Parts: sequence; structure tokens; C-alpha cells
Amino acid sequence: MNSTMKHPSAWIPFTMSCAALALVLVHAAMYGISHESDEGTAAHIFQLLMVAEVPIVAYFAIKWLPQTPKQAIHVLFLQAGAALAAIAAVFFLT
Repeated sequence: MNSTMKHPSAWIPFTMSCAALALVLVHAAMYGISHESDEGTAAHIFQLLMVAEVPIVAYFAIKWLPQTPKQAIHVLFLQAGAALAAIAAVFFLT
């Protein structure tokens, strides 16, 4: 998995999900959990991060699944787990 994880299309989505998770946690820690009528900047950045990683993950899957299926599946599970962690943080903190 190490050689597959070195490709930018493998680690960039993971990093984007971690950044989205950190954004949610820092925003909740600094401003608390409140229901606003309008979404703030943090919510828009979170949405942009999560949506922007979809084409990168698709590119990774298209390029690396046929070449190294076992390693690519592991990376895809890692990417999905990071994305689900960020989404779960939003779900449980709001």
C-alpha cells in the first residue's frame, strides 16, 4: 500500500477529509454548537472540500484499480473512512 499511497490522487482526498474534520472540530470548539439560519464560512469550506475530493477519488479508482486492485481497495477504504469521519462529526455535532 505504501507505493500506491505515494501518488497524489491517493493522499490528497485523505488530506482534504482530515482538513474538513479538523475544520468542524475547531469551529465547534471555538464557537460552540449553534443552529444558525444561514450557514457560515466554515460550512461552505467543508462542503467545498467534500465535493472537490469526489473527482480525485474517481480518478484514483479509474487509474489504479485495474493496475493494483488490492492496494487500491485499501486506499479507497482509507479515503472513505476519512470522509465518513468528517461527515459523522457534522452529523453528531449539529
